[in-house]
Amino acid sequence: MSEANRDLSDDAARGGRHYGLDWLRIAAFALLILYHIGMVFAPWGWVIHTDYQISALIAPMALLTPWRLPLLFAVSGFASRHLFEKSGSASAFLHARNLRLLIPLAFGMAVLIPVEMWVRVREAGYPHGYLVFWATDYWRWGPFWGREFPSWEHLWFVVYLWAYTAVLALILWRWRRWFDAVASGIAAWLAQGWRLLWVPAVGLAVARLGLQFLVADEQGLLRDWAGHALYFPIFLFGFVLAGSPTLWPVLRRISNAALAVSALTGAVIVWIETSYPGETIPPHAVMALARVAQVTMGWTVTLALIQLADRYWNRDRRWRKSAAEAVFPFYLVHQPVIVLTAWYSLPLGLPAGVQFLLLVATTGIACLATYLIGREIGWLRPLIGLGPRARPPAPAISPQAA
Repeated sequence: MSEANRDLSDDAARGGRHYGLDWLRIAAFALLILYHIGMVFAPWGWVIHTDYQISALIAPMALLTPWRLPLLFAVSGFASRHLFEKSGSASAFLHARNLRLLIPLAFGMAVLIPVEMWVRVREAGYPHGYLVFWATDYWRWGPFWGREFPSWEHLWFVVYLWAYTAVLALILWRWRRWFDAVASGIAAWLAQGWRLLWVPAVGLAVARLGLQFLVADEQGLLRDWAGHALYFPIFLFGFVLAGSPTLWPVLRRISNAALAVSALTGAVIVWIETSYPGETIPPHAVMALARVAQVTMGWTVTLALIQLADRYWNRDRRWRKSAAEAVFPFYLVHQPVIVLTAWYSLPLGLPAGVQFLLLVATTGIACLATYLIGREIGWLRPLIGLGPRARPPAPAISPQAA
């Protein structure tokens, strides 16, 4: 690694901005959008499907599934450290996150999620159009046409992220010194040998297996304990990593081993997914092996990609700031656009390649338009997750005028 990149890593560890993690976050959300488009064609259950069940998607999507969400939570934790240092206090940090997460969540639940829920009930036989559904049937609580209302749909990530932020803010408010001491001690202990590679992987796998047959494997803020056992520790890891110069050299040292473990566990995952395709339920032992492989791959790929971003991407570019800002608006609107486009285009019987290109083009145009238009409208900016527009600097006053 060059000295310039090493200095940038040190700056990030002291609370500065890490451009490599910005690029990694941009790439992760771009992959998420492509993943959701792929789910329209994959042989797994999703919001809506084409008549094509493309088995060739099983391997690449199975390799993407274990780490796409752990990576997003790790990067979110990393960014949270930067925001916390910038805010100056736990209460200011939580207030800022409330504005940036809860307002878009409310907007999404009122405007975006109804689109997905309407398509879901329409597929079950619901007879009315969207306006009737939104005005009379969306605002209910309980089962309706085979669906449970209300539903977060893809905005569950925002809900989880806000909850983790709130818990972290409480800890930092009441026990900041204790948290810093514990985090520093754990980071120093994990920095020895290969512990950062295998200890968290073993801990996360044990927690996942311990919960596998005790709680239902479902999303829900107060139900998804298996998900919280994975995502919250990785979110905290990202937060600690952003303020811990101790761990960066360790990441560089173990990155090749992390890639090797990722390849091994990825092979296990592909074997299981191809042996038990679609909604086929494997035996308990195979299911347990799949969970261990998924958790381990999620952890090791996250380590490897953070190191990759630190080594090769840790430099600014002209459009990096705009791309990083556009991520949240893209995330908010992409899935309703995918679902609605698929719903109206499926009856056309398009070839699979044409259908895919249509979904990519429609989603890309809608996401880009949302960001480009929304960023110019003051009242719309907070609804799509953007902060207030930066004020232009005041014109300088010459000494003569003064």
